[in-house]
Amino acid sequence: QVQLVESGGGLVQAGGSLRLSCAASRLTFNRYTMAWFRQAPGKEREFVTGINWFGGRTYYADSVKGRFTISRDNAKNTVDLQMKSLKPEDTAVYYCAARQSNEVLTTIHYDYWGQGTQVTVSS
Repeated sequence: QVQLVESGGGLVQAGGSLRLSCAASRLTFNRYTMAWFRQAPGKEREFVTGINWFGGRTYYADSVKGRFTISRDNAKNTVDLQMKSLKPEDTAVYYCAARQSNEVLTTIHYDYWGQGTQVTVSS
């Protein structure tokens, strides 16, 4: 079945950077919209950013605009999240998600999810 595997999480100081990566397998990658969500303890899972099939459209939550950048490599079946100027409030488990559509949704209605990777930003 479809697999999404996140990597790159860790502990970083406020103001620092991290790059997350999601490797997808067993799907026609360039027919899936890809997104990153995050979930902090005690909070609901929230949309962070998404990218359509060929990267022509990207969407960002207001809280991360100007700091985070999503990109995809359809030849490698990967989607990355470059995070800069990290803040303690960015601390969460970050999830990669895939949706068989060319439309980026900001809700959790995605077809497949990864297991998540922890990002912790210390103050």
